[in-house]
Amino acid sequence: MGYSGGMKWRAFFLVRFWMMGCLLVLPFLGCAQGGEGKEDGVRPAAVAGQFYPGGREALGAEVDRLLREAAPPVVPGRIRVLIVPHAGYVYSGGVAAYAYKRLSGQEVNTVVLLGDSHQEAFDGVAVYPSGAFQTPLGPVEVNASLCKRLIMGGDKVMPLPKAHVREHSLEVQLPFLQRVLKKFAIVPVLFGAGADRMSETVAKALKDLVDERTLVVASSDLSHYPSDADARRVDGEVIKAIMTGDAGQFTRTLSRLRQQGVPNAVTFACGEQSIRAAMLLAAELDARKAILLKSANSSDASGDRNRVVGYAAIAFYDDGKTTGEARGKRREDDGLGKEEQKALLELAKQSVEGWVTSHKVPVFDNRWPALEKGGGAFVTLKKRGELRGCIGRFASPEPLYKVIIEMAISAATQDHRFPPVTAGELNDLRYEISVLSPLRRIKDWHEIRLGKHGVQVAKGFRSGVFLPQVATETGWDLETFMGTLCEQKAGLSRDAWKTPDVQLYVFTAQVF
Repeated sequence: MGYSGGMKWRAFFLVRFWMMGCLLVLPFLGCAQGGEGKEDGVRPAAVAGQFYPGGREALGAEVDRLLREAAPPVVPGRIRVLIVPHAGYVYSGGVAAYAYKRLSGQEVNTVVLLGDSHQEAFDGVAVYPSGAFQTPLGPVEVNASLCKRLIMGGDKVMPLPKAHVREHSLEVQLPFLQRVLKKFAIVPVLFGAGADRMSETVAKALKDLVDERTLVVASSDLSHYPSDADARRVDGEVIKAIMTGDAGQFTRTLSRLRQQGVPNAVTFACGEQSIRAAMLLAAELDARKAILLKSANSSDASGDRNRVVGYAAIAFYDDGKTTGEARGKRREDDGLGKEEQKALLELAKQSVEGWVTSHKVPVFDNRWPALEKGGGAFVTLKKRGELRGCIGRFASPEPLYKVIIEMAISAATQDHRFPPVTAGELNDLRYEISVLSPLRRIKDWHEIRLGKHGVQVAKGFRSGVFLPQVATETGWDLETFMGTLCEQKAGLSRDAWKTPDVQLYVFTAQVF
């Protein structure tokens, strides 16, 4: 049965508003039940041929054209977070290109994609856990390992591929990324309708998972359906709030605008939770400075100034002025909770007992994201109050729980000061773990704080380390502490620590 004339025009406007931005009525019209992707975990492109060209050559040419025509301002640092629109390319592609053009030449191996769901209603945060996203330019691999760790990082963060099947907000970012980056993997994340305040949970979980080669992209358009004049005013206020880097200011601005009764406006940021999470994470990554790369609205493309959708491309960047010392101090202030401490102590015990009795390493089912991040640690064994072994490692890229397994076994079997632990001693052992901050080189020994700092001295091939608790347990003053470290641990002269050719490093430790 054919459409009547009225139905044809209705269908036309529905498609048009969908491509302009987020057709917010779609979830309430009812969504067809999509699957969870193919059996191989590949999510087919859902909006190819609608939001962007469906053919490989046509899409490549269109993205290249948009990038070529973009003239973004210089970003004076490494981009860590982008806020990018997600409408059809004819409407917002030119704005998005301003963001992605600035990524050219930046080394990125993982992209965390944050979006607010427009198609599926669910309570929480949906992660596409493994496989790949397909576009006409080819598949983009999902970083399954990082997705798993993110899922473990908070309540209501769950593997839910179904939520992604029909969603456009993340998909439309991929062709730009494929054109400007080399090989990369993605972490696809969608906030559900009941995900209020989940932005904090996601930002906190991601803080311990991202590194210098991780890019975070928050996918969001701005105002939906006010007049052009109203859109430019309210979009300007939202952009200004985002640029402050204060997620609270952003939230308060949206709340204030909602109370103003702007004619025809149904939202002022359809990716509110995604933007908020990105801003919170930018602050954690010391990417506190923001730059507006481009703003526009749909009327710039369509000429219709009665009902428009707003767009902006914003970058948060690290200008390199935060010192290594400041970064190290922030990490020093972070600590493991009681559950994580208990789990690591039990793991150290199981590791020693399993290795001594049967040369087996325990299988550890990690449930704590903090134990997945790399780091350094020492494991100390004591027998009836006396030292029985102590070995550690600084700045390992391995997950912390794997470092504990290895160091516990090494302390029991490879400390040259003691014979290997025997099965008959296992019941008498007590375990102590010291989780270390990164080493920080100091220029003057006067910076050492006994009881707070552990110290490493180094000269040529000789080096030695004392943990912070050594000073507390022995009652040594600085002269005795440093003299003993140089003489007994590093094989240097007792006063070598005062000479300019000896390198001094300090660190802190969470001891339990």
